[in-house]
Amino acid sequence: MHLTSSALAIASAVVMATAGADTSPTAAGDPFLWLEQVDSARALDWVRAENAKTAAVLEKDPRYPGLFREALEIAQAKDRIPEPRFIGGQILNFWQDADHVRGIWRRTSLTDYRKPTPSWKTVLDLDALARTEKTNWFWSGADCEEPTQRRCMIHLSDGGEDAATLREFDLRSARFVDGGFALPRGKQTSAWQDGNTLLVAREWAPGELTRSGYPFVVKRIRRGQPLSSAVEVFRGSTSDVGVDPATFDDGAGHRAIIIDRALSFFEAEYHLVGPSGTRKLALPSKADVLALVGGRFIVSLREDWTADGATFPQGSLVSIDLAAARAAPDHLQPTLVYAPGPREAFAQASASRGRLLITVLDNVKGRAYIYTPGPGGKWSRRRLALPDNVSIHIVDTDLHSERAFASVTGFLTPTSLWLADLSSGAIARVKSLPARFDASHHVVEQFEATSSDGTRVPYFVVHPVDMKLDGSTPTILTAYGGFLVSETPYYSPATGKLWLERGGAYVLANIRGGGEFGPTWHEAGLKTHRQRIFDDFTAVARDLIAKGITSSPRLGIEGGSNGGLLMGVEFTQHPELWGAVDMQVPLLDMLGYEHIAAGSSWVGEYGSVANPDERAFLASISPYDNLKPGVRYPEALIWTTTKDDRVGPQHARKFAAKLEAMGVPYLFYEIIEGGHGSGATLAEKAAMTAREFAYFWRKLSPQ
Repeated sequence: MHLTSSALAIASAVVMATAGADTSPTAAGDPFLWLEQVDSARALDWVRAENAKTAAVLEKDPRYPGLFREALEIAQAKDRIPEPRFIGGQILNFWQDADHVRGIWRRTSLTDYRKPTPSWKTVLDLDALARTEKTNWFWSGADCEEPTQRRCMIHLSDGGEDAATLREFDLRSARFVDGGFALPRGKQTSAWQDGNTLLVAREWAPGELTRSGYPFVVKRIRRGQPLSSAVEVFRGSTSDVGVDPATFDDGAGHRAIIIDRALSFFEAEYHLVGPSGTRKLALPSKADVLALVGGRFIVSLREDWTADGATFPQGSLVSIDLAAARAAPDHLQPTLVYAPGPREAFAQASASRGRLLITVLDNVKGRAYIYTPGPGGKWSRRRLALPDNVSIHIVDTDLHSERAFASVTGFLTPTSLWLADLSSGAIARVKSLPARFDASHHVVEQFEATSSDGTRVPYFVVHPVDMKLDGSTPTILTAYGGFLVSETPYYSPATGKLWLERGGAYVLANIRGGGEFGPTWHEAGLKTHRQRIFDDFTAVARDLIAKGITSSPRLGIEGGSNGGLLMGVEFTQHPELWGAVDMQVPLLDMLGYEHIAAGSSWVGEYGSVANPDERAFLASISPYDNLKPGVRYPEALIWTTTKDDRVGPQHARKFAAKLEAMGVPYLFYEIIEGGHGSGATLAEKAAMTAREFAYFWRKLSPQ
């Protein structure tokens, strides 16, 4: 690549930075700080120019039109499973398609929902609302007040960002409430204290946010009051990640209001709100309050906990009597609900009227159990008879009955939705996704690789039945590896149609940092131990190559967000291993991540530059700071979104600019809307999907 004199000057600065100068974004040596100004004219002009260059490559690829057409057909298909929520005795669903670009919130009865073609009634039309109000509204969720579930706080996002505007909505009249609660745009949460009172965490005064950009002050506001009249209930600190109010109800009429004070991403205090103020619950800092069942809190433990003379291992669920907790919050008496087996991990829990539905992973395969409270705080369980060797997810449970929805999915198994009666254990399949691709020529296998420290790392391979073990198969390898997030088999119509059906293989690696084997699996890769996560991924890649499943020229990797950091590290540490690298909304500047978007909230995961040992480690792995002149890197695809107020587009922009200055080929694309994802509309998402697969086919099977 020919470099202009200005580009040569920038390249010289890059060489100096990579030679040991201070490369933190606050240092004078960073020539790309101007790209951190997200909405500046100069930065957006650069983005548009980069988008045009990438579109000229990927969208002009002869495969792109077909890939886009298929991706869009899949995204906008009318026969997708409409995800149900139990609200107010009915089934509600948020839906987007070609006719409803922003989407509609709609409802029907349970009986009608079970029919092949339900008769839906629109509750809220976001396309119409956006036109009427001349805004850029997108759906960001709804929280409905118990027990009537008539009034809901609707979360509306401008372009898909995390910040939202909250407005009160009446489900019976299907209208926003005149003079109802209305909270202007911000990163904020609310909880119903009662039908006329909200607890709200938001930026009450300018700058009253944590260093992570989240609220730390909770106030009580009553119907008809202006925000200026709200009364403070709880105040955290600017050093917290954030503070959130939450309301827990059960089917027996109990209610508890809790303030969740996140001290770090993984540590929290829980304060029970009462008539005379708040009182701190004596829970371990690594615990999560999940639900309320029969007057008992359900708490998951991410560390061992000794209380009332008993020790409960990390990964367990315990129950705590609400009345006793109110009387003595500093002396809790937990009872064991669930403890994991040797290769088992807790995944989800959700309450019905009087029971608890729990899903677990058994060697990364799903199981579901019904737990019923009994005398003396004891619990009994029975397994829910769902299909085996698949992933199982709780979709929703009904607080006013014993009904629950669960989904079943696998790499080659189209997703199905099941309705369960938790009182009897009866279960029936109510909907199934039609097959979106021909899976008859592929199989799924599970293998294990051995990491650098001897740890066994499982991974799944979806490959053609007649695959030759000569390294010729184009293969995409993915993983996440962080934040206790478990990656499990799932049915991806786009991956199946655009990749597998065309002869590719797909690999999901269950590397450390995730939650596939409980908190210990996650904690093994925290902070300065994170190299284990990267080594796990590298070990899987080398195992694939050793088995002859693929080879470096045919091996592509992809990952998003924290997985995007994984991609950046693998790109810089092992450039020789990859034929293609897809970095999706990535973190890449690890010496500067704390000051970008919500970055400082992740210090518990990554560490901080304020700690000398952690800074040294971050410097050793930061992709932005470890690009080296003269290295032959694969041509990467790096993409992000302007509206991403979680990770931020700054990482991807600066990384691409640095590659350009070094003369390294790359592709960069930035979606103007869509938040922390691939677009706000189905068409935008389909276009990005098509670009990604066009990129992989170009790099891994260029014929």
